[in-house]
Amino acid sequence: MKLSTPTNARPLLSLDRISLSFNGVPAVTDISFDVVAGRISALIGPNGAGKSSLLNVISGIYRPQRGTLHFDGREYRRITPYAAARAGIGRTFQNIALFARMSVFDNVLTGRSLHRRGGWLAQTLGMPAARRDDAEQRGYAEAVLDALDLQRYRETEVGTLPYGIRKRVELARALAGAPRMLLVDEPMAGMNAEEKRAMAGYIRDANARFGVTVVLIEHDIGVVMSLSDHVIVLDYGRKIADGAPAQVRANPDVLAAYLGTRH
Repeated sequence: MKLSTPTNARPLLSLDRISLSFNGVPAVTDISFDVVAGRISALIGPNGAGKSSLLNVISGIYRPQRGTLHFDGREYRRITPYAAARAGIGRTFQNIALFARMSVFDNVLTGRSLHRRGGWLAQTLGMPAARRDDAEQRGYAEAVLDALDLQRYRETEVGTLPYGIRKRVELARALAGAPRMLLVDEPMAGMNAEEKRAMAGYIRDANARFGVTVVLIEHDIGVVMSLSDHVIVLDYGRKIADGAPAQVRANPDVLAAYLGTRH
């Protein structure tokens, strides 16, 4: 059973009145919420509610027309993808974006690129400091493979793997970057019930083992309610609910949005 969020818990991420539009058409409007450090938060809503757009704002892909983002106590009017990554915000996407002709291990190792300390010359010359750094990065990648039960596929070319395993490899690559917060966009899309249960378990384990705060988008409400500590609901680009899973599940606005009775 998921624990309720303590009222004095510290937010790692705060959004304050974020608004984003494309050619005058609103995508999200006046969105504010907090994400508590160390917890799993879910962003849900009907198709077109603005969920992925909001993740793109947090990760720096989109620039909002209004509002501010606070991450780890620092305010951002505009955050770039590089600045977000350096601050500790990791990301997976709806569409798998792996290197299909590389091995599982090499894909996961690419997630360590921001943590390498040696320059290209030191790496090329095989200097001792560079060798130590390479061993450290490879060791971290191995630990992530262990955590997500991917060692059996270590040397397998990613493009030859089943869809569900490739989604897990993408999660592993994001975790390899040691993010403080991980944005996970529809990690269970296209999966059967057994694969969804397994992926939910890996996300839960990653949250516990690596201490990473998770914000995920997922359409399977049963999975969301069992996995999450905190749920934010969007409808037509506006927030209609924000709270513990039990509170959100009983909210009449949420029921109306999902059952289509409001409009």
